[in-house]
Amino acid sequence: MSEETLEDKRRFQRIFYNAKAKLVGDETTLPCRIIDICLKGCLLEFDQSWSGSTEDLYTLILGLSDEVFINMKLQFAHGKEKQVGFKCDHIDIDSMTRLRRLVELNLGDCEMLERELTALSEV
Repeated sequence: MSEETLEDKRRFQRIFYNAKAKLVGDETTLPCRIIDICLKGCLLEFDQSWSGSTEDLYTLILGLSDEVFINMKLQFAHGKEKQVGFKCDHIDIDSMTRLRRLVELNLGDCEMLERELTALSEV
């Protein structure tokens, strides 16, 4: 499938947001770097190759400031070595509001954001 076709099929615009975060599992907390994030999931990079469970739920904690965080419950979607994609399983309303604003600021297009929110409600 060509890159253009992949972009045409994408329902959620990814924003590239190079930020440190942590992924918390039942027994581990892994520091990671967000490569990109959208309303439906994220792509993370780890210091070491991914060895976590593909079945467990994880919590992504992304600090926007010392007091403001985005928390997303994630499930493994795909991965290769140090880069792993996760899909959003659950996000609380406060985190959704913060993520929505982050996406809105990075897209610079409120109409595109509204289309994405509509698509998200259909999923």
